[in-house]
Amino acid sequence: MRRDARRFAAADTTASDALGGGDPLAAGGPFVTDLERVQFSPYFSRLSAVTQVVSPSTAGAPVHNRLTHTMKVASVARSIAERIGDTDAGPCDPTVVEAAACAHDLGHPPFGHLGEAVLNRIARDELGLADGFEGNAQTYRIIASLDVIESAPSGLDLTAATRAAIAKYPWSPRVDVRALHHADSVPRGIHRTGADHDVFKYSAYFVDEADLDDAREQVEARPLRQTAEGAVMDISDDIAYSVHDIDDFYRAGILDHASVTAEFHGWLDDVPSWAAASSHDLTGSSAPGAALERLRRKVDRDDPWIAEDDAFYDAVWAVNAELVDALLIRPFDGSLALERELAAFTGRWIRGFVDSVGVVTGDSLRTGPLSLGPAAWHRVEILKFLHRQFVLSRPDLAIQQRGLSTVISRTVRALIEWMDDEHDRHRVPRRLRELIDLAHEDYAAMDATRYRAVAAWRPVDELSRARGVIDYVASLTDAQAADLSDALSGRGDRIWSLGHRV
Repeated sequence: MRRDARRFAAADTTASDALGGGDPLAAGGPFVTDLERVQFSPYFSRLSAVTQVVSPSTAGAPVHNRLTHTMKVASVARSIAERIGDTDAGPCDPTVVEAAACAHDLGHPPFGHLGEAVLNRIARDELGLADGFEGNAQTYRIIASLDVIESAPSGLDLTAATRAAIAKYPWSPRVDVRALHHADSVPRGIHRTGADHDVFKYSAYFVDEADLDDAREQVEARPLRQTAEGAVMDISDDIAYSVHDIDDFYRAGILDHASVTAEFHGWLDDVPSWAAASSHDLTGSSAPGAALERLRRKVDRDDPWIAEDDAFYDAVWAVNAELVDALLIRPFDGSLALERELAAFTGRWIRGFVDSVGVVTGDSLRTGPLSLGPAAWHRVEILKFLHRQFVLSRPDLAIQQRGLSTVISRTVRALIEWMDDEHDRHRVPRRLRELIDLAHEDYAAMDATRYRAVAAWRPVDELSRARGVIDYVASLTDAQAADLSDALSGRGDRIWSLGHRV
């Protein structure tokens, strides 16, 4: 049994209490309390107004937002946890897994991954935050510090098991990579660059690192490894978005059958020639089939622990046969017959993915303690490729994203300028002042040695202002970010309500 001192204890006030549920332990125990606290959080509700890939208002058809995506991840995660039970890799409590799945996207900023990239660039290059902005780290900051409940001074006071499971990339940018110099692989989220390592994905900022370390110590997590419950959450995220993104963009008419089938048939019809092609010939090639071949080589290079050429071929063939040639060949017309076929495809593939999950027997750092089976893993990679290649690379999406990036950057810069205005900074939104104060408390509470290692001798006030402004902008919905950007530029048309809304 894990050494989690809070595994069988919960705080006094819970969502169950607020709903008349009485004693939290009688309502189902500390993990149920964790789940309730996440689900009743305003950060959770906010996800309904945050973009998954494209905004529902611009897609031309209903598409997933962050909340509907999260609910599907939670459903898949609980199914996997209930099927596999506790494993040799560690406990796998279904409620812990569901709570982690519900929390996993809390930190996503306005406009999805675009907002994440813009905030990270500004945080590092303009505000001097060495740990930048990362959606997973923002999630952990929310549950550990920013969100509030009555019975804790800050954060949601979740159990160590749930906090550890939420950490998809269980390290900060200051991760100790010395052990990696002698490892055959590096974890996803860390790139090996010669003798050095680039940490580009992580689940804790410097200021929240001690809390994550405490949670992982309590559950006896292995260094640089997800817990079993965290691995189930991560796998479920991959399963959900690999399927529902295809569903979204098929319905919206964005997946062009001609270009998709050309790519798939172009590779399947001439596998030996593609395998013999030089890397020079493949680089930048737009010939049908070249992108799939580049993916095959990347998979072989990055994930030798599971990559198999035969499994890759079978996955391409299966996606082509069951999706490209069976569904995409017909434009979505909203008919019940086509709805039924699409539901059958998504249901069948999700069940297959869920049933394939098992304990990993090898010791590669590229995977968690649990994984999809080889056939399912390759199918997920092909579905994600289809999404990247034929949706995210569209020029019309790129044009819109250029405009949205301006909304984010303009807002951050305007708020920083406002905070620097000694004559007017007393009028900044109260929530922003409070987040800066909270960041100041968090930095001031850091161990002196840890602070010196990460702050480069920058004063607490400077770090706090930067982190507080980033926390503030990241907590907005898409609409709030657009409205605030307009207002700060003198173009807002909801002057009397905007201040309370943000």
